[in-house]
Amino acid sequence: MSTDQLRAHLATGATTVCRVWTVTRRDGVVLGFTDHDRDLFVDGVLCRADTGLTARAVQQTTGLSVDNSEVVGALSDAAISEADLLSGRFDGAVVRSFLVNWAKPEDWVEQFRGSFGEIQRSGGAFRAELRGLSEALNQPQGLAYQPSCSAVLGDGRCRFDLATPGYSVQLPVETVEEGRVLSFERFEAFEDRWFEHGRVEVVSGAATGLIGVVKKDRAIGAGRRIELWQAIGAGLAAGDLVRIGAGCNKHAETCRAKFANFLNFRGFPHVPGEDWLASYPVPGRPNTGKSLAARLPSTLSSGSGS
Repeated sequence: MSTDQLRAHLATGATTVCRVWTVTRRDGVVLGFTDHDRDLFVDGVLCRADTGLTARAVQQTTGLSVDNSEVVGALSDAAISEADLLSGRFDGAVVRSFLVNWAKPEDWVEQFRGSFGEIQRSGGAFRAELRGLSEALNQPQGLAYQPSCSAVLGDGRCRFDLATPGYSVQLPVETVEEGRVLSFERFEAFEDRWFEHGRVEVVSGAATGLIGVVKKDRAIGAGRRIELWQAIGAGLAAGDLVRIGAGCNKHAETCRAKFANFLNFRGFPHVPGEDWLASYPVPGRPNTGKSLAARLPSTLSSGSGS
């Protein structure tokens, strides 16, 4: 990259510049696009000229407000397909925009960096909102006190090893209904509802790498019927290999009995509910002024450690 040479080139008044965009999906796939009439290599990425991708002017500020722009392009099998958009492969993809001297592609300057926001499809084309780096500052931060666990099963806070035998199974799908109901004639002996709230990760086929969340899990004889909350958009088909992981409903008793992981439970099961926040003196009830822990029902106060 030579920003100084690009500035010197722009100062001449007779320029040979074009726009270039790179898109990095969360699965690691990197795509490059340019509005020039031939392909260019920019920052190690092949940016193709025949994709029809264009972007509106980027509105950028020096404050903390979110940068605002859009990128528009035609759907194609070679670049961005409708199946990939439907399956969510471009959700949150990192976008970089460059101004490039097409006569010397090593002379470029990065003008924008952000991510895809809302994506709309119509008439064989797509329109994606671009969100700047300051978008992350609008996201809620920190933790909240709540009875249920706030960790994700297997993450750094939960620390449960998802590879523990008996907590997952990998096998091919036998039948698929509406892209979200999976049926198996032969299934290992797991308890009914063992996989509810768990994840189904596609290991092979067109939907490889995509994940669905289990809504219902029912054992039917020697088989199994698993329903997802929503369809996996890339066309899950019979014969595709999937990995199904045990589910956690975030309750303390589940963490203790099902996973033997209560030491890492990240909830507060003894926090009083909203009825305690709005409570008031009532005749016939004890209103002695003692500490709240002393007045909690035995089911909540037991094991409080006070």
